[in-house]
Amino acid sequence: MSPKRGDRAAPPPTGDEYDLRFASSDAAEGWEQLARQAAGNLRRAFERIRAAPCAASNADRQHRLRGELGAATFKGQALERWQYEVTGGGRIWYLIDDANRTVWITYAGTGHPKATD
Repeated sequence: MSPKRGDRAAPPPTGDEYDLRFASSDAAEGWEQLARQAAGNLRRAFERIRAAPCAASNADRQHRLRGELGAATFKGQALERWQYEVTGGGRIWYLIDDANRTVWITYAGTGHPKATD
């Protein structure tokens, strides 16, 4: 998804930070919904995921998904899938590509992903 006029500019990663990218336009739309509903929480999520996408120190909000949901193949690579709880219902699901220091956001939204229903 290429940025276009009027899109928000994300700061580039520095040092050991990860680059956060959307895996789909649905994830980007969900991100915008979260931004409208809980901007402060989303900002904290962005900063924590960017700094440490698999941090165990924030287990109440950030954790690897269990079972079949705990991994996915993206662009031919098997990657770990994690979740960040932005609000009581709002979630971000993401895949961690350590080799390229990139986090691929596969789901962002104000409700639980359908895969958990």
